[in-house]
Amino acid sequence: MRSDHWHLTEDVGDFLARAGDFLRSRPGPHVMQLTWAERVRMRGAEAFGTRAPVFGVLERAGEVRATFYHFPPRALGLSPLTPGQADSLAARLAALGHPVSTVSADHGTATAFAGAWQRHTGAVPGLRATRLRLYRLGALTPPDPLPEGRARVLGERDLELVMSWCGAFAETVGEAVPMNAGSWAGTRFADKRHTLWETPDGTPVSIAGMNPMIGGQIQVDVVYTPARLRGRGYAGAVTAEVSRAALAAGAREVVLFADLSNPTSNALYRRLGYRALTDWAVYDFSRAAPGAGREGGGRAHRAVG
Repeated sequence: MRSDHWHLTEDVGDFLARAGDFLRSRPGPHVMQLTWAERVRMRGAEAFGTRAPVFGVLERAGEVRATFYHFPPRALGLSPLTPGQADSLAARLAALGHPVSTVSADHGTATAFAGAWQRHTGAVPGLRATRLRLYRLGALTPPDPLPEGRARVLGERDLELVMSWCGAFAETVGEAVPMNAGSWAGTRFADKRHTLWETPDGTPVSIAGMNPMIGGQIQVDVVYTPARLRGRGYAGAVTAEVSRAALAAGAREVVLFADLSNPTSNALYRRLGYRALTDWAVYDFSRAAPGAGREGGGRAHRAVG
C-alpha cells in the first residue's frame, strides 16, 4: 500500500468533514478518535498546551478506511489498522520526520504499528505493563442491594472537590497531571460530568465521570474509590448511576476502559452489564540508534506520551 493515500491536516474541521461519518459508524472502536477530535473542536489545541495536532485520514477510491491523531509530544492514537495500513502510515510519518514517542490503539493495531515504526526508524518499542480492555454496555444491571447513601452530580461550586478526587485518580493510574485551578481547563478531566456516591451523612466515598456524548456514544471515564473504602459496593453504585444517566441522556452506546491487571474492577463491570469490545495497548519508543531505520529516513524522539 502506498503511503501517499494518507491525507494529513492540522484542521480538525477538515478531519471531521472527511472522517466524521466513518468514525460515527463504529463509535466503540473509534472512541479515542472521536473524543480527542471533539475536544480540539470545542476547546482548541492550545487548551492542552501542545503544538498543533496532526490528524490523518486514509482514503482509497473515495472511501475512508482508517484515521489517526497525533498530539506532539503526546501519543499517536490510531483507529483499527491492518498491518499494511500500519506500515504505510509509519512510512509516511517517518518520511516527514514526525516525532512519535508513543502509540495507543487496539492491541493488534498498536503492535503492528510498533513493528513498522521500528523497521522505518530503528526506534525500539516497549509495551507498557498497564494493559486496558474496552467494554461496551449491554443491558445495565445495577447492584442489588445498593450500599447506603445516594448519588450527587457535582457542579461548579464543587471544583475543589472534583480536582482533589480526579488528582487522586490520576496519581493511582500513573498520570502526571498538575491539578489546580490554573491547569484544570487543560486536563482531560475538565469536560466530564462527575458524580459522587455519598454516605447518608454526606461523606464522599466514590466518584465516576462521563464524557460528553459524541456520535451517540458516552464514555464513562474516571471511576475511583480510595483504597480504605473499597469492597463496600460504592464503585458499583456510582458506576451504575453514571451509566444510567448516560442512557437517560440518549446514548445509544456506553463504553469504558478497565485495567486488565485489576480483576475486581473487570468483574464489577461485567456484573453491571458491560461486555468486552477489544483490548488496548500502548507502546513507548526509545531513541533510534545512529544510522538505524534508513528504510523510512525518519527519526524517533524520546518524549513524554
